Amino acid sequence: MDATAEDGVATAALPARGWAAAAAGHGHSAAFYDDPATLLAATVPFLQAGLEAGDLVCMSVLPEVGALIAEELGERFGAVERDSRLSLLGARGPDAFIATRKAMQRAMATGNGRLRVLGEPGLGHSDVDPREAVRFEAAANAVLAGAPASVLCVYDRPALDDEVAAHISAAHPQLTVGDTTYDNPRFREPASFIRSLPVPHDPVEDTPPVLAVEGMTVLPELRGRLRAALGAAVADRELQDDLLLAVSEVAANAFRHGRPPVSARLWGDGRRLVCTITDSGRGYDDPLAGYQPAHGEDLAHGGMGLWLARKLWDSVDLLADGPGLTVRLSTSLG
Repeated sequence: MDATAEDGVATAALPARGWAAAAAGHGHSAAFYDDPATLLAATVPFLQAGLEAGDLVCMSVLPEVGALIAEELGERFGAVERDSRLSLLGARGPDAFIATRKAMQRAMATGNGRLRVLGEPGLGHSDVDPREAVRFEAAANAVLAGAPASVLCVYDRPALDDEVAAHISAAHPQLTVGDTTYDNPRFREPASFIRSLPVPHDPVEDTPPVLAVEGMTVLPELRGRLRAALGAAVADRELQDDLLLAVSEVAANAFRHGRPPVSARLWGDGRRLVCTITDSGRGYDDPLAGYQPAHGEDLAHGGMGLWLARKLWDSVDLLADGPGLTVRLSTSLG
């Protein structure tokens, strides 16, 4: 394969692995638009093709984008389902994948077995973090590999800086311009791509931590310290319980899959919260972990720690650049 370089990182140009050819009605494509005309040129043929084929056609876009498409499609727009949970507009990554799987199950039970989704995270126009959008798009290639689905993700190009636009492009096996979809020569393999993304520094980490513990060898004691610290840092009780549930599961993973002693840090300023859990094991390097339960849909088998963390915190990073593994969780409190 020909080598390419993007953002200073040498990569290999890959075919659209995991997704059948877009011409067969399946794929994961990105379309960048800079005005209503280019938006409609990509989205309307995509939706019309799905409706004509008998696909279950769904849409998860900003209201203003939906209004433009509705005007263009006319009466046929009524056959398009609208569900914000199918993208980061209405859900965190794991829940968006759950909603997509449920839609696929409905397509298989009631239609021709194919799902067609038009999605837009609304970068530049919403609270969606660009880095999380990039990671979600990359993870979709692995989590939904082989699915009977065609997904078109649209992005307002003027709202993106050049680096984010390049990353968004690299996360999609295909690109769409107008009514034409083609394989993307700069597509990046999901795991290595996510691994290459820099971890942002949060200013709250420059403040004194509200919790700093080292050498923990007993899980219940660590959970108790985390509970007390979160109780002091988070005023909302329901949010406090959610964050604690996820952190407790991550701490359990550190003991179960890593090795004690375990250390923990928590920073908070009333607006942001960052927590790190570090074990002393051999490390674990799967940046796709947590986008779905580790043991599949049967939750009785466990494997929910990182999945819950991604569901309940805004961002989860797995840092394996030192001894053991550090799980870094961050979230907004607003």
